[in-house]
This record gives sequence, structure tokens and C-alpha cells, in this order.
Amino acid sequence: MNHRTTPARSLAAALALVSGLALGGCSAADASAGGGSAPELKVSGAFIPEPVNRDMAGGFLTVTNTGGAADTLTSVTSDVSDDVQLHETKDQKMQQVTSFDVPANGSLELQRGGDHLMFMELKRELKQGDKVRVELRFKESDTITVEVPVEARTHNPAQHH
Repeated sequence: MNHRTTPARSLAAALALVSGLALGGCSAADASAGGGSAPELKVSGAFIPEPVNRDMAGGFLTVTNTGGAADTLTSVTSDVSDDVQLHETKDQKMQQVTSFDVPANGSLELQRGGDHLMFMELKRELKQGDKVRVELRFKESDTITVEVPVEARTHNPAQHH
């Protein structure tokens, strides 16, 4: 082995190792473990308007992500329904979707007239003042459990801004 090529090879090997470690640091597992680019989610403004009947109810909330990485809301479960659906509203039409994106340094807003949750085939009657346990499941982040209040049928926080 030639002495002149050994330092170059060592340098190349060291650079390859450092590059591999740097790229490995970008993995989702490392990001969720508290790396600076992990999603940091918080739920606020959650409510369910008192439903007109026991067939279904809408749910609204905001998921704020102050982290540097995006996440995805993949499913929702609840103690009042075995079938909680994610619905998007486009061109005044509702359709079920499989997930909602939660952008990095942004928010997912589920609100009246827009994207929302639908609680199908309610197990019990919901009245103003009740609380509903809701679990939000995400692709990257841990499940967030929220106690969602049932509000008046006409409740619309967007009108209070």
C-alpha cells in the first residue's frame, strides 16, 4: 500500500462515514425522537355541534404543527362512533378521504363549510354540554386524545373572529 494514497483513502472513508451519519440523522425515527425537524402537534378549538339526529355528527378542530416536519392525520376513533370519517369539501361537495396533511410550521383546519370529521351511526344521543373522547392518529406523531365538547347547533367560532 502506498503511503501517499492512505491519507486520501482515509479522508474519503471518513467523509463517506460522516455523510452516511448526516443522512441517517434525517430519518423519521430520529426525527420523532426529538430531532429538530420533528412534527410538534397541538390540537385546539375542537367542538361538535349538537346533532339534529342520532345518525351522524360533524366534528371540527385545528391541528397546529410548530415543528419543522410535516405529518399526516391518518385516522380518528371515538367513544361515540365506530365509524369516524375524514371528509374534505371541494366545490361545495363532501367526499371521504383517507388522510389530511398537517404541514410543517402550519396547521390543519377542520371547520364548518370545509374539511371536517364525520361521526357516523352515533352510539348515543349527543347534547350540548356533553364531552366526546376523540383519538387522532398520525403517520409520524403519537396519538393525541382530546375531550371534545358538544356545543349548540349554531356554534361557529369562525364568526367570532
